[in-house]
Amino acid sequence: MKKRVTYRPSKSQAVFGGVVGGIFVLIGIFVAIPSFGLFGIFWTLIAVGITVSSLYHAFGKRYTGPEIHIEEEPDGGDAAERLRQLEDLRRQGLITEEEFAAKRQEILNTL
Repeated sequence: MKKRVTYRPSKSQAVFGGVVGGIFVLIGIFVAIPSFGLFGIFWTLIAVGITVSSLYHAFGKRYTGPEIHIEEEPDGGDAAERLRQLEDLRRQGLITEEEFAAKRQEILNTL
């Protein structure tokens, strides 16, 4: 089974990111651009992106709050690989015939 994990930060994390991003925007405008030219512009644009993204997560209308999603996606090739590994364990004598049969049936039931 393949697992896909999605994580969204909490509102307080997003607000903190927005504040820190804002500070980096100010550093970019008042320090980086005058001192480093093109690099300063690049710095400031990245800081603006971080700030906007963080504030959207904190105050956006479609944002639902902190959450973690774990989705399992069935994968037929994965079962075949697990069966091969199980067979190898049996051949090496690391599991008994009964353990092999029980685990094999468990894998086959997931198909």
